[in-house]
Amino acid sequence: MNLDHLLSSLIYLGACFAVFAVGHWVFVLFRRSYAIKSELVEKDNVAFALVLCGYYLGLTFSIGGVIAGPSAGLENDLIDMLVYGPLAIILLNLSALINDRFILSEFNIKKEILQDQNCGTGVVELAVFVATGLNIYGALYGLGGSVVTAIVFWVLGQTVLVLAGKYYNLITQYNIHEQIEKDNVAVGIGFAGALVAIGNLLRAASAEHFVSWQDNLMTFALFMGVGVILLPVARTLTDRILLPGRSLADELVNQVKPNQGAAFLEASSYIGASFLITWCI
Repeated sequence: MNLDHLLSSLIYLGACFAVFAVGHWVFVLFRRSYAIKSELVEKDNVAFALVLCGYYLGLTFSIGGVIAGPSAGLENDLIDMLVYGPLAIILLNLSALINDRFILSEFNIKKEILQDQNCGTGVVELAVFVATGLNIYGALYGLGGSVVTAIVFWVLGQTVLVLAGKYYNLITQYNIHEQIEKDNVAVGIGFAGALVAIGNLLRAASAEHFVSWQDNLMTFALFMGVGVILLPVARTLTDRILLPGRSLADELVNQVKPNQGAAFLEASSYIGASFLITWCI
């Protein structure tokens, strides 16, 4: 690594930190009723800490979509950061409003996080931010795109994410909203794994260099179609291979103490399968 390369790397890193700082400020601005320091330090609110961690991870992935793509030269890359960095922050925070309204739609998320300190809700919120960040990463990555293509693939990704949340509730043997509202963290962990897996598929589906609407939308549809089919298969295989003779659903909802270990197995099977799918397609 020569001196010029090192200097360029430090400039890129500084630009990323600047965008990250703006993203943090926007998070605080949109949540002025949240006493962040009090929740984290005085109340030891783990549920809120999960939400905050999810936002920071989602913001990191969002910024990554701007900086990790092919370089157009330092000056042009910094201009892209100036344009697409704020766009990533706006899309991430808009996604939070959309997902809170449609994914965990049957209860008051703010109450669950701040008053009940519900870690089941917290881990799902973490996953929603991570999945959205991966979606934005894909939407901003690659050559040939524009602000319009980024917004279109973000909209498509958000639609898929919301529908995936509804679909997940249909293929499980229990109502995820009802269980999470009962502070069933295990169900939240399993659901979170499915959302992160969908986010990873969205990243791969959107991160192709833009050739044409027809080609890129066909690639997007292929990834999502295969994912919708194979992710439930991954859950079934986990059920049959890792927990022979037992049911994941029983472990998550029909125990005196819901089995969080089984939930982590379910979540990891979704996430692992999503990587295998993206590597193989």
